[in-house]
Amino acid sequence: MGTYISNSPAETEALGASWGRNARAGIVIALCGELGAGKTQLVKGIAAGLGIPGRVHSPSFTLVNIYGGGRLFLYHIDLYRLQTPEQIIAAGLDEYLQPHGVTAIEWAEKWFGNDPLEAAQRLNLRLRWVNIRITDTAQRCISYEDFGT
Repeated sequence: MGTYISNSPAETEALGASWGRNARAGIVIALCGELGAGKTQLVKGIAAGLGIPGRVHSPSFTLVNIYGGGRLFLYHIDLYRLQTPEQIIAAGLDEYLQPHGVTAIEWAEKWFGNDPLEAAQRLNLRLRWVNIRITDTAQRCISYEDFGT
């Protein structure tokens, strides 16, 4: 398990960029944290680390944004508007759990619950579970752990 203290959106993005540079195809990055915690900022960094050009924004209204043009595809999912695993599956989002690139899921606890080990085993995932906690106006505590194969 790792912990990172970010003191700015730029530092959060830099952490994501390092993850993107080291990402391998097939990883699912599950992002948990309250509104405004920095989930999308972290995904922007992942995209930059993958070498994806262009603007990255939250897919709150479309559910999924797909970004290409980098080392790997990035599938960016936002579950804010969905409430249950059944709604998520009915939306056809389970196809992104075995990506040919990297999948980043905001509000992942709505799909996987709060037991990442169980979710990784049940769904056969390579899962990075990320919790972002607001500790101050600009400061975030980002903890993360990898599960699965």
